[in-house]
Amino acid sequence: MPRHQNKPRRLVADGRVYLWTLRHQHRVLDSGRSADCRQTLTLYPQPAGTGGPLRIVFAEGSDRFVPGGAPLGSGDVGYVHGSTLNLHEPGAVRALLDAARASGWDASERGLVERDGWALLEAAVAARSTPAE
Repeated sequence: MPRHQNKPRRLVADGRVYLWTLRHQHRVLDSGRSADCRQTLTLYPQPAGTGGPLRIVFAEGSDRFVPGGAPLGSGDVGYVHGSTLNLHEPGAVRALLDAARASGWDASERGLVERDGWALLEAAVAARSTPAE
């Protein structure tokens, strides 16, 4: 039976459990057209109440893609001529979590913390391409 797309997924990193969700969002203009597409990855430290969520946002922009589906895959983010990740892959989520922690995010902080995903992308891609020791 397939997984329900809105049900949070579980990730264990360095002995800590996180639940994570991925959402594609955009604003609808008065004309009915979509604008400001973004992929939002949110990680929730567990157990609940032991730390605030981390929200990693990939907003569309020049030379960047954040499609919601065809012709590119759902969950794909990246640079038009460069690094890409698929945010449905647990390994990509783990790499972004590690990059956020390396840049100073602490899972025990209270309150929501939002980070620009583009600032973490290159470190996450590099970590995924490095063979495990």
